[in-house]
Amino acid sequence: MKKLSFIAIACLGLFIFQSCQDSSPDSIDSAKESNDVKQDSAEKTSGAEAVPVSEADSKFAVEAAGAGMTEVQLGELAQQKSSNKKVKAFGEMMVKDHTAAGDELKAIASSNNITLPPSPGEDQLDHIKKLSAKSGKEFDKDYIGMMVKDHKKVADAFEKASKDAKNPQLQAFATKTLPIVKSHLDSAKAIQDSWK
Repeated sequence: MKKLSFIAIACLGLFIFQSCQDSSPDSIDSAKESNDVKQDSAEKTSGAEAVPVSEADSKFAVEAAGAGMTEVQLGELAQQKSSNKKVKAFGEMMVKDHTAAGDELKAIASSNNITLPPSPGEDQLDHIKKLSAKSGKEFDKDYIGMMVKDHKKVADAFEKASKDAKNPQLQAFATKTLPIVKSHLDSAKAIQDSWK
């Protein structure tokens, strides 16, 4: 009987372990949760300890990091898969500009105890996977369409942070980076319009 119970417990443990392995957490959600825990902990701690950045500021940093990493990976993909010179050049610009912005954001996050995601989130990885299965004009059209849509969303987030961020470093980063994001949007729209 003891032997049977041990086997049953071992099987149950193995099942739980495998279930946990199969459902890896979204890196964006994990970073947000980590920052929430830091915020809650700092608010409960009394004394001279500094409260970390606001929830809205840390959320902006996490989402900006995820979007930036996505743009870098998609830019690399565009350089590999596109046969259109304008799309390849746009992809190269994405890698260069978003890598630089990402490095700057990492430094700000480090000095402000903000946890950033190590990789794009699940939705972003899904977009990358779907685009990587395409090629030729279909790839170019979908990639540039995604760049227009994503850069509109990112420009809105940077616009808001440039006005509303409480952390001066994040506000300065958003203000400095916003014109670059808008120029990416304009470039993507120009490529898209040239195909109509």
